[in-house]
Amino acid sequence: MPTRPRNRSLSVRSKKDNGSSGSGSGISVPKHRFTMASLRGMQQPDLSKKLFKLIKTENHAISAYETAGRERVAIASQLSEWGEATGDDAVSEISDKLGVLMAEIAEQEDLYAQNLEDYRGVLKQIRNTESSVQPSRDHKAKVSDEIQKLKYKEPQSTKIVQLEQELVRAEAQSLVAEAQLTNITRQKFKEAYDVHFAATIERAEKQILLAKQARRLLNLLDDTPIVPGDTHPPFENVEAARQVLNDAEDELRAWSPRVEPIHSSAGNLGAGAMPGGHIIAGGNSVYGSEVGTEQNLQDTHPAYREKAARSRSTSGDRRVDSGASFNTAGSTVGTPRNGPPYPVSEVERREAEQVAAF
Repeated sequence: MPTRPRNRSLSVRSKKDNGSSGSGSGISVPKHRFTMASLRGMQQPDLSKKLFKLIKTENHAISAYETAGRERVAIASQLSEWGEATGDDAVSEISDKLGVLMAEIAEQEDLYAQNLEDYRGVLKQIRNTESSVQPSRDHKAKVSDEIQKLKYKEPQSTKIVQLEQELVRAEAQSLVAEAQLTNITRQKFKEAYDVHFAATIERAEKQILLAKQARRLLNLLDDTPIVPGDTHPPFENVEAARQVLNDAEDELRAWSPRVEPIHSSAGNLGAGAMPGGHIIAGGNSVYGSEVGTEQNLQDTHPAYREKAARSRSTSGDRRVDSGASFNTAGSTVGTPRNGPPYPVSEVERREAEQVAAF
C-alpha cells in the first residue's frame, strides 16, 4: 500500500530569514507591549539577544499558565454554586465533588508554572555566559582590526609587534571563553529541558489521573428520563462520591515520576566550566578560574602555537621569541633572547624592552 505523504513540518525554523522569530514558519510569536524589559533586551550583547528574547517570552507563557489556573479554580467554585442552586440533590453533590477535582486540576497548572520558572533559571545561566563571552569576541576583533589598519597606514610601526602580541593573548582568552560557553551551553541546555519536559509529563499524568476520577463521578449521576409528575429517587451515592475523592487523593500521593532519565557526561566539569583535572593557565577567564601552573595555554592548544608563529611583522625582521608564552591574564612568561637585526636608538631599544615586558 502506498504511503501518503505527511504534511507535517519537520522544523519550526524560518526558511527565509534565520534572524526572524517565526516568520514564514507558520508560527506566530505573540507581540507584547513595550516595557523596560524590552529596553533591556535591546541593550543585550548580540550573542545573548535570542536567548534573552526566548526567556522573556517564556515568562509571558508562565504568567498565562498561572492565570489559567486561577480561572479554572474560579470556574470550579462557580460549578459547585450552580449545582447547589439547581435544587437537585444529585446534581448538587456531583457538581460539588467535580468542583473539588477541577480545582485540583487547576492546581497542577500552578505547580507546572513553578517548574517552568526553574527551567527558565537554568536558561538564564546560558544567557549570562553568552553575555560574558561577547566582550572577549569584541576585544579580539578590535585588536585584529587595529593591526590591519596599522599595517596599511604604517607598516614599519613598532606598535604592530605589541598589537600582535596582544592579539595572541586575546585569542587565548577567546579560546578559553568559547570552550566555557560550549560546555555550559550543552550542559545547561540538557538540564533546562530535562526540567521542562519532566514537569510537562508530571502535569499531564496528574491531570489525566484526576480527569479519570472525575469521569467516575459522572457515572454516579442517574440521568434516566422521567415523565411529568415523577421524581428521581433520592441520591444514594454520597459515600461513593466521597470515595472517588479519597481515591484521587491516594493516587496523587502515590504518584511518582516514571520518565526516561536524561544522561549527562558533564559530571566531570570542574571549576571554570572546564573538564575536571584540566588547569587553565591564567585567571582572566569567563568564570575567573584560578591561575594554574600545569601547562601554559600556548602548549595546550595548537592554535596558540600557530598564532605565535604568525605573530611577526610582515617583513619578518621583527622577531618575537618563540619561548615567550602568554597566559589569559595577559602576562608574558619568558623574555626575548634575540634583539632586532637592525641598529636601533636608545629610545627604540627601551620601547622594544617595554613591548617584550608587556
